Amino acid sequence: MPDNEKFDDPRIAINRVYTRRGDAGQTSLAGGQRLPKNDLRIEAYGTVDELNSFIGLARLSARELPELDVILRRVQHELFNAGSILATLPEDVHPHQARITAAESEQLEREIDNMNESLPALRSFVLPGGSRLNAELHICRTVCRRAERVCVSLAGVSPVDEAILKYLNRLSDALFVWSRWANHQLGVPETLWEPNAAASRTSKALT
Repeated sequence: MPDNEKFDDPRIAINRVYTRRGDAGQTSLAGGQRLPKNDLRIEAYGTVDELNSFIGLARLSARELPELDVILRRVQHELFNAGSILATLPEDVHPHQARITAAESEQLEREIDNMNESLPALRSFVLPGGSRLNAELHICRTVCRRAERVCVSLAGVSPVDEAILKYLNRLSDALFVWSRWANHQLGVPETLWEPNAAASRTSKALT
């Protein structure tokens, strides 16, 4: 499907929160197939869902930075689109089903380049913190990396859309840049990794 074609609107009706069908440890894919809840496919879209939740938390802290809040809101929709495909077996994917395309990764790259231009060059690794938003974005970054690892594991046993793998890889990079940009915009200094700040190098030897 060309990137500019419209995805189908959701065709769901959530009238009941619980169905009791998952009490025995299984759940349904979009095509109706039943799988154990610890299946790699369930773990993949479940981790993407977890990432989406943390993005939502970061948005609360991003209210002071409307430009970033708008981006994070878009990313939440994109992650739900990714989850839609991961929750569907390849043979059941509809041509107009919501998904990740090349356009999503390309947009992330533009945003990475744009925000990175205003940041000082790094001479060491950065430690999470300084501001709540920075720390939350680092949590998002690490959950994104885990989502990517699970998807790679899934790809070893079942086809996974390569656009999703690329998107998650690029999103983790973006989250790193956004975390730095957030501190920069908020006027908060970064904490750089100092190997010799460890207890073994700063504390007096025990006698």
